[in-house]
Amino acid sequence: MPLSLGLRDEENERINNILNKLMELAYVPEGWLKDEAQPLLTQLGLSYESIDAMTGDELNAHVTKLHFDFANMERLADMLAANPAFKDKAIALYNFIQVESKMFSFDIFNKINALSK
Repeated sequence: MPLSLGLRDEENERINNILNKLMELAYVPEGWLKDEAQPLLTQLGLSYESIDAMTGDELNAHVTKLHFDFANMERLADMLAANPAFKDKAIALYNFIQVESKMFSFDIFNKINALSK
């Protein structure tokens, strides 16, 4: 069922807040902090293990089901890109954004190229 505009804004703000906290954990000098990230991932219906087990298409379907907007999808992909184990998931999500948003982004294109090397 589609969300109304007000509920969609609230949901995007909630997702944005969770992603902000995850981004803080992803970019600390020690790298990915799995134990600290797990409770935040759970709020997004994810876990370290579920992300690892998902295909790129399954991750794309999951974030679509949770009503992520394209900006939050990109932030999640940025966070995944910080962990070498999730590089392929990040690339899949960036590609999904490029296709589904129907707007070409040089920034995302450059992120894909950097991860593909």
